[in-house]
Amino acid sequence: MLLVSGGQTGVDRAALDIAVRLGIPYAGWCPKGGLAEDYSEPPGLRALYPKLLETPSTRFAERTRWNVRDSEATLVLTVGDALERSSGTNVALAYARKLGRPTLVVDVESDAAAATIRAFLDRFRSVNVAGPRESGAPGIYRAAMRVLDVAVGGGA
Repeated sequence: MLLVSGGQTGVDRAALDIAVRLGIPYAGWCPKGGLAEDYSEPPGLRALYPKLLETPSTRFAERTRWNVRDSEATLVLTVGDALERSSGTNVALAYARKLGRPTLVVDVESDAAAATIRAFLDRFRSVNVAGPRESGAPGIYRAAMRVLDVAVGGGA
């Protein structure tokens, strides 16, 4: 399994941190300079996640589209109504559907979240993991870490 993410705060960052912690291969595109909500100066995210590649521009939407393009499927983790407020996550979903790529949206607070995620990840070699930023859905990073730890690492 290869986890793909752009490294933005929130769900993206949780996916990368789980991959690093569990020794799971990761990849992905980030905006030029390693730009993220909390990293505005180069090398940005690439200092923490050297396997990320930079897109030619600083546009977040380009990074999002490239991660969808370079993955077999897209997994979106969200909570409550956060998806309605996350324009970037909706770009990922729309582009995945345009390309005919499988998508799955999971509320991390659902009782079946971890099992549903595990079953989805098991179907593909590479999965783009996306979702709201921390600033748009406070606490989503920790919630995504918890559910990914159980789904991917078997933690409790």
